[in-house]
Amino acid sequence: MANIKSAKKRVRVIETKTLRNKMIKSSLKTSIKKADAAEPAEKEAAVRAAIKKVDQACAKGILHKNTAARKKSQLAKKLNG
Repeated sequence: MANIKSAKKRVRVIETKTLRNKMIKSSLKTSIKKADAAEPAEKEAAVRAAIKKVDQACAKGILHKNTAARKKSQLAKKLNG
Protein backbone atom coordinates (compact mmCIF):
# COMPACT_ATOMS: atom_id res chain seq x y z
CA MET A 1 0.00 0.00 0.00
CA ALA A 2 1.17 3.52 -0.76
CA ASN A 3 2.56 5.64 2.09
CA ILE A 4 2.81 8.98 0.33
CA LYS A 5 -0.28 11.18 0.40
CA SER A 6 -0.28 11.86 -3.35
CA ALA A 7 0.12 8.14 -4.11
CA LYS A 8 -2.87 7.34 -1.89
CA LYS A 9 -4.92 9.92 -3.78
CA ARG A 10 -3.86 8.43 -7.12
CA VAL A 11 -5.12 5.03 -5.94
CA ARG A 12 -8.51 6.55 -5.07
CA VAL A 13 -8.74 8.45 -8.36
CA ILE A 14 -7.81 5.38 -10.39
CA GLU A 15 -10.49 3.31 -8.63
CA THR A 16 -13.10 5.95 -9.50
CA LYS A 17 -12.00 6.12 -13.13
CA THR A 18 -11.91 2.32 -13.40
CA LEU A 19 -15.52 2.10 -12.21
CA ARG A 20 -16.56 4.79 -14.70
CA ASN A 21 -14.79 2.99 -17.56
CA LYS A 22 -16.39 -0.34 -16.61
CA MET A 23 -19.82 1.27 -16.52
CA ILE A 24 -19.38 2.80 -19.98
CA LYS A 25 -17.94 -0.42 -21.47
CA SER A 26 -20.79 -2.47 -20.02
CA SER A 27 -23.37 -0.05 -21.39
CA LEU A 28 -21.66 -0.15 -24.80
CA LYS A 29 -21.68 -3.96 -24.91
CA THR A 30 -25.35 -4.04 -23.90
CA SER A 31 -26.35 -1.60 -26.64
CA ILE A 32 -24.40 -3.58 -29.26
CA LYS A 33 -26.11 -6.81 -28.16
CA LYS A 34 -29.50 -5.09 -28.33
CA ALA A 35 -28.71 -3.88 -31.85
CA ASP A 36 -27.79 -7.44 -32.90
CA ALA A 37 -30.93 -8.95 -31.39
CA ALA A 38 -33.37 -6.22 -32.50
CA GLU A 39 -36.33 -7.00 -34.72
CA PRO A 40 -36.16 -5.60 -38.27
CA ALA A 41 -38.74 -2.93 -37.41
CA GLU A 42 -36.63 -1.28 -34.70
CA LYS A 43 -33.19 -2.42 -35.88
CA GLU A 44 -32.21 0.97 -37.34
CA ALA A 45 -32.96 2.83 -34.11
CA ALA A 46 -31.03 0.25 -32.08
CA VAL A 47 -28.03 0.50 -34.41
CA ARG A 48 -28.10 4.32 -34.21
CA ALA A 49 -28.10 4.12 -30.41
CA ALA A 50 -25.21 1.64 -30.44
CA ILE A 51 -23.18 3.82 -32.81
CA LYS A 52 -23.79 6.79 -30.53
CA LYS A 53 -22.50 4.78 -27.55
CA VAL A 54 -19.41 3.77 -29.55
CA ASP A 55 -18.72 7.42 -30.41
CA GLN A 56 -19.13 8.47 -26.78
CA ALA A 57 -16.75 5.76 -25.56
CA CYS A 58 -14.22 6.81 -28.19
CA ALA A 59 -14.52 10.48 -27.20
CA LYS A 60 -13.86 9.60 -23.54
CA GLY A 61 -10.77 7.60 -24.47
CA ILE A 62 -12.23 4.24 -23.52
CA LEU A 63 -12.04 2.88 -27.07
CA HIS A 64 -9.27 3.52 -29.57
CA LYS A 65 -10.48 5.41 -32.63
CA ASN A 66 -9.74 2.48 -34.96
CA THR A 67 -11.62 0.09 -32.68
CA ALA A 68 -14.57 2.48 -32.65
CA ALA A 69 -14.51 2.73 -36.44
CA ARG A 70 -14.40 -1.05 -36.75
CA LYS A 71 -17.35 -1.53 -34.38
CA LYS A 72 -19.39 1.12 -36.23
CA SER A 73 -18.59 -0.56 -39.54
CA GLN A 74 -19.69 -3.95 -38.19
CA LEU A 75 -22.96 -2.46 -36.94
CA ALA A 76 -23.63 -0.77 -40.27
CA LYS A 77 -22.87 -4.00 -42.13
CA LYS A 78 -25.35 -5.93 -39.97
CA LEU A 79 -27.98 -3.29 -40.58
CA ASN A 80 -27.55 -3.16 -44.37
CA GLY A 81 -26.43 -6.70 -45.06
